[in-house]
Amino acid sequence: MSPDRKTIFLVDDDVTNLTVGNDALSDVYNSFTFNSGSRLIQAMEKRIPDLILLDVEMPEMDGYETIKRVKSKQETRHIPVIFLTAKSDNDSELRGLSLGAIDYVIKPFSPQLLLKRIEVHLLVQEQKQELMHFNTNLQEMVGEKTKTVIELQNAIIRTMAELVEWRDDVTGGHIERTQRYVSILLNALLERGLHKEETDLWDIDLVLQSTQLHDVGKIAIKDSILQKPDKLTPEEFEIIKKHTTWGEEVIENIKKNTTEHAFLDYAKIMAGSHHEKWDGSGYQRGLKGTEIPLLGRIMAVVDVYDALVSDRPYKSAYPHEVAVEIIIEGKGTHFDPELVELFLSIEDKFKEITEK
Repeated sequence: MSPDRKTIFLVDDDVTNLTVGNDALSDVYNSFTFNSGSRLIQAMEKRIPDLILLDVEMPEMDGYETIKRVKSKQETRHIPVIFLTAKSDNDSELRGLSLGAIDYVIKPFSPQLLLKRIEVHLLVQEQKQELMHFNTNLQEMVGEKTKTVIELQNAIIRTMAELVEWRDDVTGGHIERTQRYVSILLNALLERGLHKEETDLWDIDLVLQSTQLHDVGKIAIKDSILQKPDKLTPEEFEIIKKHTTWGEEVIENIKKNTTEHAFLDYAKIMAGSHHEKWDGSGYQRGLKGTEIPLLGRIMAVVDVYDALVSDRPYKSAYPHEVAVEIIIEGKGTHFDPELVELFLSIEDKFKEITEK
């Protein structure tokens, strides 16, 4: 038996057919003969052939039942099967082809013709495998390219967000912390099945990435206002408030130059609504209660908490416990009452991040 040769399994209950077939095959292929379908199935547990020649009319398990068994298993379904049969009617041929056979050879067969048919089908099978291999490699290449593009996109977006953070956040880390806070709050939301109809439609990974851009509108605000250590004038505060709608405009402009919008859609919602308040006294649109998108209500809790426990030009950081009390005081006025209760059930996890 040569390792360079293809392997052919010949199945027929007639000894004469097996002898003639094996004589024709053995000069070109590694040939194995079996006198029943059941013995073929047993043999394939140890060795997988490159092609099967299968008699249709056999006792106990005929060719139709045998090919069903072959095609039902993941490890053997790819093997090309050629039926050998004395039947030449269209119905029999159609039945065999519908079960997965690739060809029909009428008995008694010409050895030369049989070898040529086998050669053609093995060549087709080899080309199919090469094409599958090429497609697999192509998918991997596309996957790697897509991954690279996504990483580049995320790097650009993160850099844009950090430009804002470096100007607005003296201690740094605001983007990373808010992402982690949102992740904790979202996990609790999902575990309790709250707002399930809405959250089932979200891509959570994209939601978490989108938090990076919630303050991107501040890129249009002067440093003299962002970093002012004293109380803002009414006019300056009006400018600060505009960062929500400016953020929406920035994100909308980014959307015009990309085909992937889900991430940016989440970001736009957060940028535009995270300063709205439950009682309608927030900005810019004065939305009230559930008029405020759920993502905006979540970010409102997270953003305020981080501002309270962080140093700012106009104040020192509050202890975690004080921040929790302030959020409790804002329940039903500033914040969604349900989200405040959810926050209180997991506030120890927020504290762990703050202490780190």
